[in-house]
Amino acid sequence: MAFTRATGKHRRPSRLTRKGANMAGVAALATTGVIGGLTSPALAADSDISADSAHAVQDTGLTQAIVIGDSLADQIAAQAEQQKRAAAKAEAARKAEAERKAEAKRKAEAKAKAEAEARAKKEREERAAKERAAREAERKRLGYTLPVAGSVVTTGYKTGGNLWSSGSHSGVDFRAASGSSVVAVGAGTVVEAGWGGAYGNNIVIRMNDGTYTQYGHLSSLGVSVGQTVASGQQIGLSGSTGNSTGPHLHFEARTSPEYGSDMDPVAYLRAHGVNV
Repeated sequence: MAFTRATGKHRRPSRLTRKGANMAGVAALATTGVIGGLTSPALAADSDISADSAHAVQDTGLTQAIVIGDSLADQIAAQAEQQKRAAAKAEAARKAEAERKAEAKRKAEAKAKAEAEARAKKEREERAAKERAAREAERKRLGYTLPVAGSVVTTGYKTGGNLWSSGSHSGVDFRAASGSSVVAVGAGTVVEAGWGGAYGNNIVIRMNDGTYTQYGHLSSLGVSVGQTVASGQQIGLSGSTGNSTGPHLHFEARTSPEYGSDMDPVAYLRAHGVNV
């Protein structure tokens, strides 16, 4: 005969029934691998499982607490330690990569800075070289030099004698073999180029500072009137034309282009920085 519970009548399951359900739940957990092999035959034993039992299930009356055995705890701890080490290794690798990138960036920045400094230095050196060249060109343009390179004075200024119509030398003579190069002692403009009587073939230059220089006894002329010349530019060749006893260069410094306005040519050259 089958018994049925009257509608609306509810009765709380007995302690034994609840124990059985708990045991079935634990068995199901074991089958699915949640607690693995931790179930014990004691779960199917006496229904009066004591509260201090160290086996699988404790009945609190509210929830079910699963007691994990030492083996699984060790596995979990080992897995956690492995994960911890893996995380530490990954973090170390991340830091190493970040440091590598930072070092590469520092090296690239240092290289770029060094290249920029090298370019700036090269530009400074090139600019300085151009400035030196410009100064040298300006010095040559404005500077003064000997009319015959490496020559010396053989007859001084105001030397007396019957060789000169005025009774004294109006300039100085520089030693120069016939055909030696004669140059302008400074920059200026040619105001006379041709025969000069006692001076033979001669050239007179109005210097840029307003003074005049004269070159006599030339064997040939290399410039013409109105031509501008630079300091050190060849203007003719030395010789012995006119009133001359032998090849040499007669050089005068004047305040005007005319004869008789002469001044000491050695003092004149020295005043312009020439070592005579």
